[in-house]
Amino acid sequence: MVARRTKEEALATRHRLLDAAELLFQAQGVSQTTLQQIAQQAGATRGAIYWHFKDKADLFNAMMERVILPLETTPRAAATAPNVEDPLAEIEEGMVHALNLMTTDLQVRRVFDIATHKVEYTHDMASVQQRHLDARNACVADFEKALRMAARRGRIKLPVPGHVAAQGLHALISGLIQNWLLDPEAFDLVPTGRRTFRVYLAGLGFARPQPGAAAAAEAETVVV
Repeated sequence: MVARRTKEEALATRHRLLDAAELLFQAQGVSQTTLQQIAQQAGATRGAIYWHFKDKADLFNAMMERVILPLETTPRAAATAPNVEDPLAEIEEGMVHALNLMTTDLQVRRVFDIATHKVEYTHDMASVQQRHLDARNACVADFEKALRMAARRGRIKLPVPGHVAAQGLHALISGLIQNWLLDPEAFDLVPTGRRTFRVYLAGLGFARPQPGAAAAAEAETVVV
């Protein structure tokens, strides 16, 4: 019983430290936040931090691992499975799910904001930068597989190399999220994301109906 209680207390301390780090990282940036400040915010000692984490980068990565961020949630592997009928539809639904997470889950939004706007890739944060690069590269690789598979099935010749199309798609989605974070009132993230995704695919030669296109066309006809 004592051992279990001690383990539970240690886990609770770890979570308090990570919660404190999230709040401080978002409020003042990663480089401006010290481990001592995190310990004070969490009501713990500096020694408690080093009991649970090797350094600030280790703490940062542990904070990241508590949530699944957009572009890590898309069913990218499913989209490239041989038996998937429409790999682009799988990517689209995964993207919409990711965008919905951003608008509804405050912790996901906070951590994504920290990871994109509040961290500097200095020498001591090299492992954080590598994590970001690994996630991006995996996402782009899966996008490329899905685009190539869809092109083969639709007998479409992509106007640009597959890896270029995949890089553009990743930049489109991540750019939308980052710009929305700067001003969430500027546009509605989910429908804007779906529409721009389909416009991008149309530019690559994939014919996909725009959501609400019929209603929009009807409204335009009435106005004319």
